Formats: sequence, structure tokens, C-alpha cells
Amino acid sequence: MTYRLKNVFTAGILWCLSAICFAQQADIMLRGGRVIDPASHLDAVRNVVIANGKIIAVTEQDVDAKQVIDARGLVVSPGFIDMHAHGQSLLSGRVKALDGITTALELESGALPVDDFYAKAELQGRAINYGASVNWANARIAAFVQNLPEDSTEWFEASMGNIAWQSKPANKDQMNAILNSVQKGLDAGGLGVGFLLGYAPGTGFKEYYQVSRLAAKAGVPTFTHARYLSMTEPGSSFQAIAEIISVAASTGVHAHIVHLNSISLSDIPLISPMIKQAQQRGVALSTEAYPYGAGSTSVGAALFRGPRWREKVGGLSAHNFELNGKRLTEEQLSQLQNDAPGTEVVIHLLDTSQAAGQRHLDEAVLFDKGVIASDSMAWMRDGKSVEPTLWPLPGDAYSHPRSAGAFARFLRIYVRERQLVSLLQAIEKLSYGPARILEKSIPQMRNKGRIQVGADADIVLFNPATVSDKATFSKPAQTSVGFEYVLVNGVVLVKGGELNTNVKPGQPIRNPIKHSS
Repeated sequence: MTYRLKNVFTAGILWCLSAICFAQQADIMLRGGRVIDPASHLDAVRNVVIANGKIIAVTEQDVDAKQVIDARGLVVSPGFIDMHAHGQSLLSGRVKALDGITTALELESGALPVDDFYAKAELQGRAINYGASVNWANARIAAFVQNLPEDSTEWFEASMGNIAWQSKPANKDQMNAILNSVQKGLDAGGLGVGFLLGYAPGTGFKEYYQVSRLAAKAGVPTFTHARYLSMTEPGSSFQAIAEIISVAASTGVHAHIVHLNSISLSDIPLISPMIKQAQQRGVALSTEAYPYGAGSTSVGAALFRGPRWREKVGGLSAHNFELNGKRLTEEQLSQLQNDAPGTEVVIHLLDTSQAAGQRHLDEAVLFDKGVIASDSMAWMRDGKSVEPTLWPLPGDAYSHPRSAGAFARFLRIYVRERQLVSLLQAIEKLSYGPARILEKSIPQMRNKGRIQVGADADIVLFNPATVSDKATFSKPAQTSVGFEYVLVNGVVLVKGGELNTNVKPGQPIRNPIKHSS
């Protein structure tokens, strides 16, 4: 037998053995879809073979499998990764799954105690993968009120009435308590440090530096809501972003800047090049945005206080604030700020009906190597959180529409309608981009955001011609359409656009545990 024939014969045997192996092991084959893998730049018709929650082949060959899903006419993409997801619950994860999301992380606010966050999720079960950073704000509140923190939205919102933690630098004892609490959270597997600096702008600059230095030493990122939201100096958004950059440069920490769109507003033409130039000089920075001109936060947040707050944020009036789908009056705004400062409201910041407003939003959303993150909020009903086990999502539930449709909206507007990015570029912003940002410090993320052999089978199949958000400001409780199949860890969670409530395949994303928090 010649050398060439021997090689052909050997290759044939290996292919046959491989095919037999697949026949014995394959759980699912996604047949004939347009497979897009941003990590390798693959964009071709392929079959994706899954076994035991992992991708075991991406091939042109048919393979025997227990279940074959016809993916013809659909895009087969890595499951989307949301780095900025508040209000985590079984319900919110199910809503997100219908927006193509297979992993949702609470990184801006984070959790504290970290153990409590993961224990609650495990007890309740999750539709999609979940995880959290360490909540610096909770550590700060606890140090100021000299009490143990609680990992709950209610505890944080109740703390909005306490001005001290928001407006004063920490003393030596408080600083030590904050550092100790954050370290405990990291030792408990927290994914980094979440800095709600904009909610406590009176925080000392030394504190932000010291906690960031602690994160750098631990080898984890910080996720910072910038100190100021203002177009005027001093105390401008530009100054706040410069602070994040300077601390990242001096400590070596990877600093992730959250919601670039709503923190920069009309100053994005100055802020964007400042970030890019710092990145080019080797500063570890990343950022995110969501495709809406309106944001959402507590009505009593620090940026809405003080004699010149309206001027600082671009001349807002009560009409810019919305609650339960209705614009507020000045009387209602004042009453909420005094009596219920923790109430979550929608704030219309950038007027995207005007060319300038849309241009500013586009610059943030399309920032090079930036990613899409929803900044989703909890679902509310009659002033209370919607029961997490309830399904379907009640039609009168209220939240920012980004909580249901941010990712589909990006695909609809920026890919299909306006054609500002290719499908490959868009999917990178939704999947591989977040995984790439996080994988240096979170080992599990090295198997996310990819359609490759060995990757976790977190996969979404969608119709690029019909994928669309349905949630609006007046009717936010409308799930996205066009996502035909969603698989989480190899389990079919969405089939034919319908969610299967009998499965809870979400798994924790957590760093190695050194000590409980």
C-alpha cells in the first residue's frame, strides 16, 4: 500500500469511527442552519452536534442523534450573554430567554452577601445561567448603618432614604469594614466588584482607588456606574469617566464602564475618543450600551438632587420621568422623591426622534469592541415584584422595555433595518464580546459565546428576517419574537418560539470559593 493510499485509508477509518461515536453519543443535531461563530469568524451552513451539554462537532456531515432540529433558514448563534441584568429571578430569566439570552449576570450592582445570591437562585431554579459580582454599595451601606447587608432590592431601596452613605467619605473604621466586606464577597466567588458610584457620589476618591486596587490584586474586574451624570463642569460625566480611566491605569484593574449611552449622553463625542485612546495606551477598559434613549433608576438617586440637578442632566422636567407607563407631573415627582425615593422610574434622556439624539446613542451602541447589555430591571406589579414562578409574564407587569427586548431590538434596528453592522459583528457584541471581556478572570466564560467543539451548548436559533422586540414604554410586558429555539447547557428551553416551563437548565457562573461570605 502506497503512503498516499495508507493516509486516505486511515482517514476514512477515523471518519467512520468518529461517525459511529457520534451515533452513540449525540443528543441533538441542529441541521442545516447558518452557523455564525464570531470567535473563529465562521459564517456557513453547518450541522451542530451536541452531547452532554457540550458541542461535540460542527460539521457538514449528518450524524445520528436522539433529536434532530431543522435549522434551515435560521441563524445558529452562540447564546447571548447579558453582563448587566438586575432583578434576577426565574421569571426574568424566562423573559430573557425569549430575547435570545442564555447567560445573565448581575455585575453593575452585584450581590452581598454573595452566598445568599447563589443559594436563593439554586433553591428557586433558573431558566438561564446566572452570576454576580460583589456589591460594593451594600458593603458601604452596611458600614455606615453598622448593620449586616441583605441581598435584596427592598433592602437597597429602603437605604435610599439614608443620605449619609451616598454623600460622605468613609472614615477609617468604615473604610476597613468596606474593604473587609468586599474581600469576603470575592472569597465567596464573586465575579468582580460592582461599583454603584453614581448612587454615592460623595464617596472619597481614595475609597474608589483602594477597592479597585483590591480587585486588581484578586485578578477580577470592576464594573462601574460612573460617579456623575452631568453635561456641566465641575462634576461632569466626562470627569467621571476620566476618574475610572485613571484608577484603571494606576491600579492595573480591568475597569468595565457600564451603560456608556446613558452616562455620556451628548458628551459621547468627547468621552468615546478618551476611552479609545486610553485603550490604545494599554489601559484595561471595556464598555457596554443598550439601544434605547431612555434609562431607568431610583427617583431619589443622588443625580436628581441639589439646586442645579435639572441643568446638569440637560434640562429635564417631570415630564421626562415615567412610572407605570405614565409621565409624571412636577407634584408627583416631588412626592416620590420625598416619600418613596427608592421607586424605580424610566427617565427619557436622549431624544432619539431628533438626529443629534440618535447620533449620540449610535456612537455609544456601536463603540468598537463594546458590547450590548440590557441593564434590565425587576418586573413590578402594583408596586411589588412579580411572583418569580409566575408564567406567562402578566400583561400589566411593568419595567423598562429593555428588560424584555434589548437584544432583539439591536438586531432589528442596527442589523436588519439600518444595516449599520453585519450579522457577524452584531452577534459578537451579543455573545463572544462579553465572553472575551470576562474570560480572563472567570474560567467558565472561556466555554461561552462560541459555536466550537468543547464549548457549552448555549445556543440560539433565530430568524433574521423576523427577529424583533415587542416591548414598548407603554406596554413593556411583551416578549421578543423570532427566537425559534434556545438551548441552555444542551437543554431545549425554547422550541418553536414557546418557552418550556418544565425545565430549569440555568447553571451558576461563579469564581472558585475560598471562604463563604
